[in-house]
Amino acid sequence: MKKIVFTVLSLFLFSALNAQEKKVRFSLQEAIDYALDNSYNTRVSINDIESAKKKVWETTTIGLPQIDGKIDYQNFLKQQVSVVPAEFFGGNPGEFEEVIFGTKQNANASVTLRQLIFDGSYLVGLQASKTFLKISEQANEKTELLTREAVINAYGNVLVSEKSIEILTSNLEILKKNLDDAKKIYENGFNEEEDVEQLEITYGNLKNQLNNVMRMKTIAYRMLNLALGNDIERGLILTDSLESLAKSNMDLSLISTSFDVNNHIDFKIAENDRESKRLLMKLEQSKALPTLSAFVNYGTLANSNEFTFLNSNQRWFDYSLLGVSLNIPIFSSLSRSAKTAQARIDLESSDIRLEETKQKLNLQVQAARNDYQFSIENYNTAEKNLNLAERIEKKQRIKFFEGISTSFDLLQAQNQLYAQQQEYIQSMLDVIAKKAALENALNLPIN
Repeated sequence: MKKIVFTVLSLFLFSALNAQEKKVRFSLQEAIDYALDNSYNTRVSINDIESAKKKVWETTTIGLPQIDGKIDYQNFLKQQVSVVPAEFFGGNPGEFEEVIFGTKQNANASVTLRQLIFDGSYLVGLQASKTFLKISEQANEKTELLTREAVINAYGNVLVSEKSIEILTSNLEILKKNLDDAKKIYENGFNEEEDVEQLEITYGNLKNQLNNVMRMKTIAYRMLNLALGNDIERGLILTDSLESLAKSNMDLSLISTSFDVNNHIDFKIAENDRESKRLLMKLEQSKALPTLSAFVNYGTLANSNEFTFLNSNQRWFDYSLLGVSLNIPIFSSLSRSAKTAQARIDLESSDIRLEETKQKLNLQVQAARNDYQFSIENYNTAEKNLNLAERIEKKQRIKFFEGISTSFDLLQAQNQLYAQQQEYIQSMLDVIAKKAALENALNLPIN
């Protein structure tokens, strides 16, 4: 029996240790670095860049030599009959003779080399494909910035849930002791039943809050895994604390950091969008230009009434052809003109959007600076208010059990303390999140 118990305990311990080993430890910076390589958006963005590179090459090959091979085999199940004047064969004038031209089977093998010499739309398309690659690369840069901010927010939310559980658990322990003491005092006839009931209501509400935060903690961990690109059930251990991150993210010098809108990734993306519209207009204009291409063909042909094409004595007849094709657009009923006009209007609209983007980015930086500065000020205020609320609650608790304060006064002090605790936790998260938002607004590079 002892052996069985020992075996079961050993298996349980091994499973627990194995589960612990599967958990991954992350500081915030380590989580960001990990996500930049493994997040779902990052992996898709990298694939988009690779696809754009292939698109550039696909467009490039249009102007390179193209070689096609072709093999045809024909077997007439019933050959076509032609009627010719009989006098061709020594017959009477006015009469006709039925004849079959050609053999029942024939085979033809050929190779054709084609080369585009000039096509205005090809040159524009080549420029457009390179612009598309540039857009994909810039989209990847934007994805990295958004990934950094998403990981910071998700990491912070986990720490908020952890800190909330810690505070609520401590509050419940204190409140449970207060409730037990109040019950004893009531049983001895030194206070009213209402005082006990009031504490029971507060205790029940606080317990519900704790249960809810514990459930939210599970969701927060899953959201962080999603931001990292992991399976949502993967075990994580966060090595940074909310307090340390809040303090390390306070940098008022960031507020005065210079901002150049021309270097912002969103502005560059808008510029590339404008460039793509310019190329589309150029493409429509190029369709009015002639196109010139050339080809050279070489082939061999064999005929036979039986399938003898693989025999060494089968005769094959070679042929070759060189050709040049010039296509000159002459009149399109003003279709090309209308398309060019539409492209020009789209280009003008993109110019307007570019200016709008410039103004939005400048305004976004101003708002982000204000939000970040306010978050630091709010943190300092929340920290002071929390200390005050803790002292007030402690005094009211002492007064209540000494019989010189009512349960209503204690309830107010407790609610004020709980509110200030949540405000303090939220202020720390705001400092972290608002700094990340400001870094993105300033387009600061990822370390």
